[in-house]
Amino acid sequence: MKKLLLSCSSFFSFLTVTAHAAPATDLPDQIGTCVFTHVKSVETRLQEAGGKPIPDSGSAISFVNGGYQVSYDQIPDVDSSQAGDKIMMCLASVPANCPAGDSRGKVYTTTNFRTGRSWTLSNSEHDCGGA
Repeated sequence: MKKLLLSCSSFFSFLTVTAHAAPATDLPDQIGTCVFTHVKSVETRLQEAGGKPIPDSGSAISFVNGGYQVSYDQIPDVDSSQAGDKIMMCLASVPANCPAGDSRGKVYTTTNFRTGRSWTLSNSEHDCGGA
């Protein structure tokens, strides 16, 4: 494992994290830990029944390790990502008192190495226990 110093979102000015190369299904499991993975697809938040993207419905991105982030807003840093981009995904926060098996509401700070851009988004439109 190696130590990295990275610039994150407005929640963190600098964060020292332990990063490791992630197998295809690894997600960071403790706040402040990070994994390396790749972008699987860049999407819109909503799609029509046939899978056609609905423009301006928000940004969504999925990762090879099973990670996912979504926003009601269009996030240019997410939208400029491309399938195959190497990224670092760090767990920034976890909601409290979640029902067993409900992992919604985890927030990740993600850095795209190709673009040099970072963003912080949740893995779901709602927190655990929500709609």
